[in-house]
Amino acid sequence: MPHPRRLRFAVDLQQPFPGRDWLDTAREVEQLGYSTIFVPDHFDEGPGPIAAMAAFAAVTSTVNVGALVLDCDYRHPVPLARELATIDALSGGRLEVGLGAGWKRRDYDTSGIAMEAPGVRVSRLQEHAAVLRGLWGEGPFSFAGDHYTVTDLDGTPAPHRPGGPPILVGGGGPRLLRWAGATADIVGVNASIHSGEIDAAAAADALADRIDEKVGWLAEGAGDRLADVEINAWLAVAEITDDPATIDGIAALFGTDAEALSRSPLSLVGPAGAVAERLHERRERWGYSYHVIPGDRAHDFAPIVAELTGT
Repeated sequence: MPHPRRLRFAVDLQQPFPGRDWLDTAREVEQLGYSTIFVPDHFDEGPGPIAAMAAFAAVTSTVNVGALVLDCDYRHPVPLARELATIDALSGGRLEVGLGAGWKRRDYDTSGIAMEAPGVRVSRLQEHAAVLRGLWGEGPFSFAGDHYTVTDLDGTPAPHRPGGPPILVGGGGPRLLRWAGATADIVGVNASIHSGEIDAAAAADALADRIDEKVGWLAEGAGDRLADVEINAWLAVAEITDDPATIDGIAALFGTDAEALSRSPLSLVGPAGAVAERLHERRERWGYSYHVIPGDRAHDFAPIVAELTGT
């Protein structure tokens, strides 16, 4: 009997494929069978996400486009709702809206944007998502919160999908994951990054026992709607390899051993057959069915994508 949540895969593009421009790369991702093209939202990585999503949607016909994830501190939700609704309308409903509270300290330090306490950033994210959804609904919308105020604004244009495109929320803390479980369509269950950079503590927070706890928080928030929530894994490292030395070396970079690395759902390293088995195991244990492959590994994983998509 097929699993109720079928597997699908995305690519996280930080640069074009070698010898290709951005638009040719988007077309090739679609041809390789990936579900979604994601771009990051960091000031020192990748293209500007709004322009990139629109451009990628314009030159493709089936693949979804999205940002993984838009930092709510950088954009007011009223103009953002309009830009995103336009992309969703022009693409025929192929937009996925990734939202996050912000974590990368370098973005804030280099831009001069204040990096407030985590609780403030999470509250802002919650209000931000509420404003987006409200403006994608029918008729004038009003909102009065601690961070945003909207008064009788009828959001235009209407998105392609009634109620707007699906929202993906990524995070690793209890408050955020409980809220995401209650409200988001897709939830990226990730490591918590307290220092503002991916470090040994973040790597430890991605190990299997920590993911058990995180998925528990998500389930608490989701309640009866848990089956409707798609669980997403952004793979911090992904590599097809039969070389034990390579696997050990990657594990050492993350401050762990090969066995622990193999069990973390935020890494995917090993021979192709073992990788395929782990994807099924992770879906059974935690519900992960939507995996994001680093762009520089898109071709390596294409055979697995072709084999497993939809299973």
